[in-house]
Amino acid sequence: HNVIGELTGTEFPNEFITIGGHLDSWDPGEGAHDDGAGCVQSLEILRVFKALGYKPKHTIRIVLFANEENGGRGGDKYAEEAKEKGEKHIFALESDAGGFTPRGFGLTAPEDKFAKFMSWQPLIAPYGAVEFKKGGGGSDISPLGKTFAAPLAGLSPDSQRYFDIHHARSDVFENVNKRELLLGAVNMAALVYLADKYGM
Repeated sequence: HNVIGELTGTEFPNEFITIGGHLDSWDPGEGAHDDGAGCVQSLEILRVFKALGYKPKHTIRIVLFANEENGGRGGDKYAEEAKEKGEKHIFALESDAGGFTPRGFGLTAPEDKFAKFMSWQPLIAPYGAVEFKKGGGGSDISPLGKTFAAPLAGLSPDSQRYFDIHHARSDVFENVNKRELLLGAVNMAALVYLADKYGM
């Protein structure tokens, strides 16, 4: 039972850029950082693009994945249905490391795609995400990498406070800083814009 919304591409409507977080959380807390933050950031990308009147080349799909914390069946089912429908997935981005100040992105992709990704670092750095590195993605989008060989990226927020709240009673709404949360969304939106405009 994933929750899905999208902006249809104007040039390549059957080529998909997927962005997401997961809806479920661990028992003790509310799941505000893990992974309410990732869900809100993903929704914010779509909201901002619509507010700006941005018409993407590719279909940009936001997915709030189900069941990440207990088996990852939402991500598995999403990739399975995408394959059955004959969809082409060209890039996927996940936020599942908390809503803290963004530091960068990690990317799992072949060398040519990684080189293009690295060329965008100076464009995104003014928004705060300066650390671009090899290796990234997330458990919800990893089936897309296996099924479509799609490049996978993950937002890398500051991790110093993450394990103060991860799967704990303190993972509550009051412990999310709105400014930090929105900075993550801005950086994600910038990366998605570049991937849509120039391809991966």
